[in-house]
Amino acid sequence: MIEINNESAVSIDETVLQRLTEFNLAQLHVSPDAEVAIVLVDEGAMESLHVQWMDEPGPTDVLSFPMDELRPGSEDHPTPPGLLGDIVLCPQVAESQAQTAGHTLMDELILLTTHGLLHLLGFDHAEPDEEREMFGLQKELIRGFAASERRR
Repeated sequence: MIEINNESAVSIDETVLQRLTEFNLAQLHVSPDAEVAIVLVDEGAMESLHVQWMDEPGPTDVLSFPMDELRPGSEDHPTPPGLLGDIVLCPQVAESQAQTAGHTLMDELILLTTHGLLHLLGFDHAEPDEEREMFGLQKELIRGFAASERRR
């Protein structure tokens, strides 16, 4: 159960984020009945959340709010249904980052959504080993999704 709510002034293809999240959950062996919400907000709303929850000024690109502390499963033991949590994206910040990186806004939102989902599933990048694991998995998921999209 994936809910996407675009509260930002930026028009995006929500169906891509839907397919991405479904793909990532399947790859991570999380029940398709797990609940995740993706909310896209403008810079002002993101800045408020960033200050409130991270005590850091200014808007950021993505924030994750885990709920049931679910973790990735395995093929033999998928993660049961539950409330994964919320991923909050700021398309305006993502657009700036996309320009710097030389790719599209949608490519950046795919990266940020995957990153946010991994945080919901307990991954972090505070330590070098954690960063290698999380960013390696993130890259693998994005490549796999891109390949699945080409086959569509």
